[in-house]
Amino acid sequence: MNSSLPAGLGVIGLGSMGLGAARSALRRGVATWGCDTRAEVREAFARDGGHAVERPADLAPHCRVVLVLVVNAAQTEDVLFGAHGLASAMVPGSVVVCSATVDPAVVPGWAERLAQHGLLLIDGPVSGGARKAEAGEMTVMASGAPEAFEAGLELLQACAGKVYRLGDKPGIGSTVKMVNQHLAGVHIATACEAMALGMRAGADPGQLYEVICNSAGMSWMFQNRVPHILEGDYTPLSAVNIFVKDLGIVLDAARKLAFPLPMAAAAHQLYLATAAMGHGAEDDAAVVKYYAALAGLELPAGEGQTT
Repeated sequence: MNSSLPAGLGVIGLGSMGLGAARSALRRGVATWGCDTRAEVREAFARDGGHAVERPADLAPHCRVVLVLVVNAAQTEDVLFGAHGLASAMVPGSVVVCSATVDPAVVPGWAERLAQHGLLLIDGPVSGGARKAEAGEMTVMASGAPEAFEAGLELLQACAGKVYRLGDKPGIGSTVKMVNQHLAGVHIATACEAMALGMRAGADPGQLYEVICNSAGMSWMFQNRVPHILEGDYTPLSAVNIFVKDLGIVLDAARKLAFPLPMAAAAHQLYLATAAMGHGAEDDAAVVKYYAALAGLELPAGEGQTT
């Protein structure tokens, strides 16, 4: 490892997963810089003991590794190469970890452009949700050149539970994440459909949830998301609109491969329909509201419940 490189870790995008990742690194004694456009989020991170900045270029000189945990490819592009981006401000030899869910085809181009600035890229999408990020247990699906891992793996492990090395070429990590999002999106939509079916047929939703969680039909997404329905709380930990985007990426990639994905296509339409009803910014468990509207169901009410 190059001892002349800065020692800090940067996290750009202090959202539900980014903030948790940054906090977990702080707890492990890593000097951590966080970047977000929202002043209240920066202030909260500073109270935690982190260094908070507004622009990517402001943290770049201090960080050997920077995780880019923004929403999509366009935001990633701006963080990397925009007017106040990382590319022109990071110390050569440093590592950028691109963690947004994006089309795998765009990532190799980012690696080539960063290399022109002497920077390394790890294609490193993440999974696990806000709770695992906060606990330092998120999964990183990583690919990139061996020298990128040599320079960046230690700091990447400071905010993650598992780092899977999936190959030497950027784009492989995003391909694996794309498959994960295919499954996650279908599982959530199916969980909402199943709960709505049970309620429509007269089953007690709480008992239904308990039984399924101890039966063969259980999935991690069912276990994780159905409590949002039972509590009537649709505060977004992962919003409906995220799966409008992510399953759109999945379907676009499959179309280029001439590969049919009927399950993903059906789930995508459910997220689109839920968003069209005005619930796009709510938690992705709000897909159950689409079924409730069709069947005239009364869902459990709570502080986060909207109609």
